[in-house]
Amino acid sequence: MDGLPTANLLFESLTPLKCRVRVSRLRWEMIVETKHPAMRGLESVVQGILENPDQIRMSRKDTRVYLFYGTERPGRWICAVVKKLNGSGFLITAYPTDAVKEGETVWHR
Repeated sequence: MDGLPTANLLFESLTPLKCRVRVSRLRWEMIVETKHPAMRGLESVVQGILENPDQIRMSRKDTRVYLFYGTERPGRWICAVVKKLNGSGFLITAYPTDAVKEGETVWHR
């Protein structure tokens, strides 16, 4: 991720876990075009959740994957899924949800 050209960088966030997450324009387009169209236009919301989440949970399936949750409204959250490798991270996906997944809470506000 360190070699990501600045022109391709959509945003970069420092998380409470002291992990820097870089999100490319290409990755964001893949998320909103293919996986979760409801996230279109919510780049700044996801960036805010990465920097100031309500809680962070570790995936039960992969200890290198973290789920960052931010409250969208009562009973609804946005989840940003990050994989941490070699001290930095990358956004796997982001999506709206009505449930916080199980997994160890590693940080909370």
